[in-house]
Amino acid sequence: MSLVAAVFALPGLAQTVGFGVGINPGFRTTVTPLKGGIYEVSSSGTSAPVAYWCGIGDYAIRTLRTKATQRIYIAGAYQKGIRTVQFSLTPPEGADTSSSYSVTVKRVGANMSAGSAQGYCYDNLMDFGF
Repeated sequence: MSLVAAVFALPGLAQTVGFGVGINPGFRTTVTPLKGGIYEVSSSGTSAPVAYWCGIGDYAIRTLRTKATQRIYIAGAYQKGIRTVQFSLTPPEGADTSSSYSVTVKRVGANMSAGSAQGYCYDNLMDFGF
């Protein structure tokens, strides 16, 4: 009986942002629109950079209805004490926006596409073994 319930629950779980199973703890992100096109992302359950990117990527695509190719930029680097990162859909003035292979939330100007950022949301479900 529990196997049948699990099969019917899987589609709902796959749509949950911040859901974790197994050794990966669950996390949640909250996006708060600020003035000037800035979006502040806070995270609970983790301070991993991918959590912040997941939050803003998912928000940009689902809430703001941006295209997956829309670039998202760090406008305010990670703040350890309050665990927030500020993002923008436009490049910060004077910031280095060159590409990088590392996923960071500590460099103003670091950027990626909304689709790539949202893709980190699905990495958190990999413990199902599919």
